[in-house]
Amino acid sequence: MDTLPVNIPGFVWAYRFSPEEKTAVRLNNGATVAELTADNCFYWLHLNVVDARVPALLDTLDGLTEDAKSALTTRDTHAAITVDEQMLYGTLIDCQRDFAQDTNNLGWLHFAMSDRFIITTRLQPLRSVERARALIEKNPGKFSRPVDLFELLVIEFQRTLIAIVIELTEELNQIEDIVYDSAQRDERRRLAPVRRTVVRLHRHLRTVLALMRRAAAADDDEMPFGFDDVARRLTSRLETVDHDIYHDIYALQDRARLLHEEIDSKQSSETNRHLYLLSIMTAFLLPPTLVTGFFGMNTANLPFAVGDYGTEYAVALIVASIAFAWWLLRRVDIL
Repeated sequence: MDTLPVNIPGFVWAYRFSPEEKTAVRLNNGATVAELTADNCFYWLHLNVVDARVPALLDTLDGLTEDAKSALTTRDTHAAITVDEQMLYGTLIDCQRDFAQDTNNLGWLHFAMSDRFIITTRLQPLRSVERARALIEKNPGKFSRPVDLFELLVIEFQRTLIAIVIELTEELNQIEDIVYDSAQRDERRRLAPVRRTVVRLHRHLRTVLALMRRAAAADDDEMPFGFDDVARRLTSRLETVDHDIYHDIYALQDRARLLHEEIDSKQSSETNRHLYLLSIMTAFLLPPTLVTGFFGMNTANLPFAVGDYGTEYAVALIVASIAFAWWLLRRVDIL
């Protein structure tokens, strides 16, 4: 574990790639900005924008335009891809991860890329970015240009999306087993996040696909070197994913809606059953209430007021009134 003090504000990790030697060197926490660059090398710098010093750091990095700096430090929560002055910058959607496991909560990866670097920033740890870093560790010689890293990030987003669809399908299967079980359990609180995640994922996938098509149609003079081929490949992959999971996502939406309706139906039936029991109890207790109310009146000459058996007679009337109520409810087919 690297225990050196961090010299670069917001530093999460950094790699220096040498296309000639086909190596990717991970810089330690004590690395400086000067160590990012070397002859015929490019770098990937990943930053956490929780650190308020990150904007000042970006001002010291060569090759970043003002718009690219703004894209790296923005808190916007919508996807964007811009091609300008042989740079690519914007925001990509991803899913968050915590220390123990991956989650389905959406996160945002901000990036800026040129022919010499790719810089990414985020607020929370992200699934696709971590998987991309792991692939670099396994096969460092595969990446000879910054655009190859950008392609890897988008591909990992695609794989994450497919994995989430599988996870949501399993989650719906579990909810479905519980809903159609004989036991009464309210799964609406568990179902609501699933429905929300399905809708948001499909919307953001279509947004990223539209942005990639628009970026692929930009002028060649504005694109970073090699991005035109990468953009076409990524557009094709995203179109394939969109086509493949289109029916899966809509099937999940339909299942989630039907499960929600089934839960509402079961809850309504349970509520009606409780109201029915309450009504029966009210019908049983109403005649005794009338009897006790009669004997509780503050008037003279009440029956059974004189004698030794007044209480017994009153109890007998109460029991008789309950029996009469039961007989009447049976007679009219309520019981």
